[in-house]
Amino acid sequence: MRRPARPMNSSAGPMAKRPVPVRVYRALTWLLTPFFHLLFWLRSRTGKELPGRKPERFGYAKTPRPEGTLVWVHAASVGETSSVLPLIEALVARNCTVLLTTVTVTAAELASARLPQGAIHQFAPYDSPGPVARFLDHWRPDLVLVVESEIWPCLFEAVARRATPFALLNGRISDGSFRNWSRLKRAARYIFQCPDAVLAQSPADAERFRKLGARRVETPGNLKFDSDELSADMQVAGALKSQIAGRPVVLAALTHPGEDDIALTAFLKVRKEHAGALLILVPRHPARASEVADRVQEVGLTLVSRSSGEAVTHQTDVFLGDTLGEMGLFYRLAPVTFLGGSFALVGGHNPVEAALLGSALVTGPNVSNARAIYKEFWHRGAAVKVMAPEDLGAALIILLSGPGQAQAQAERAQALVQEGRGALQNTLGLLDKMLEPARAHQEAGHDKSA
Repeated sequence: MRRPARPMNSSAGPMAKRPVPVRVYRALTWLLTPFFHLLFWLRSRTGKELPGRKPERFGYAKTPRPEGTLVWVHAASVGETSSVLPLIEALVARNCTVLLTTVTVTAAELASARLPQGAIHQFAPYDSPGPVARFLDHWRPDLVLVVESEIWPCLFEAVARRATPFALLNGRISDGSFRNWSRLKRAARYIFQCPDAVLAQSPADAERFRKLGARRVETPGNLKFDSDELSADMQVAGALKSQIAGRPVVLAALTHPGEDDIALTAFLKVRKEHAGALLILVPRHPARASEVADRVQEVGLTLVSRSSGEAVTHQTDVFLGDTLGEMGLFYRLAPVTFLGGSFALVGGHNPVEAALLGSALVTGPNVSNARAIYKEFWHRGAAVKVMAPEDLGAALIILLSGPGQAQAQAERAQALVQEGRGALQNTLGLLDKMLEPARAHQEAGHDKSA
């Protein structure tokens, strides 16, 4: 059954009259719902959607809702999904069923490989009144957790009106998003008062959420610091280490279009200083592997791909990481990493995963997705920030040339990560309180049935 709407009161922004921008947004998404079918078809052609799971994007589910407490966790892509996997495992251990929704196919593949038993994956519904209502009617979550910066007006309002306990988890908001929402003060207050709590990942993010109207803001810490060490097939890792032994190795990790060329140009500079150097190049999306391979060959470098299973020889210039879920392997092979997404305008990627595995980091300046972490990394000498792509090669050469420099930097990063841990337990303490009504209701139901 659907929960009753929140009572109307002067302090609860979500139940106030909808501001005009929110009404316009709802109307547009309602009218555009038929066009979502075309959008889905276009994205399916490029592998960004799975045709067989189209109904999920419109709020229809084939999987029945399990009995008991159900926590819905929404994480858009791989980065957000990785950061909440330890939390999902902890919630399952507390006898909750966890429904994880994602937007991207790569996040779905990660979920398939790493979700614990007792967790379910679905694709998130489009943010339109119809799909969101169907989704909520079917799953009837006891707690909703939206991860980081997934601010969807229809979803937020629908959850709030059903009086479902609701938190924005590991919340962050970029400079640009904050400025945009600040221009729509009434709409921002209406939307950001929907969650019962915003669990911000940094004090700076917390202050922004307060200014936008969030009712309760906590700073339990950044869940990214509590990430597990990425796993790898150690037999494969050992074999590859033997094949590349004695060679200077640089990893260009999770690159986006345009960054492959930046990495290749930098690597050509590295080779002038370090003969026999090897570049491990891992595009963020494996579907781009063929175009990346073509580009490698165009600049005159030899290549072996991970998916081919071929050995890396001394004649191999580039080892192409074209598989999914093996970043734990690639980080273990490279003492120095250029972490992509930091020159492209995508906000960077989580540096903690590389730090945990002892790879010294070099990044570009565009890292809004993990701004607070990078700020600490740069300030403490745990990572190197390169402002311009043409300076990347020099930064890599310095780390490869200085005796022990890469190792010392990696050790500073590992120490910083250890200092930042604790957010998971702090967050669980807050969520346990939000789950108390659902548990009390179920215990009452058991008593009646007995």
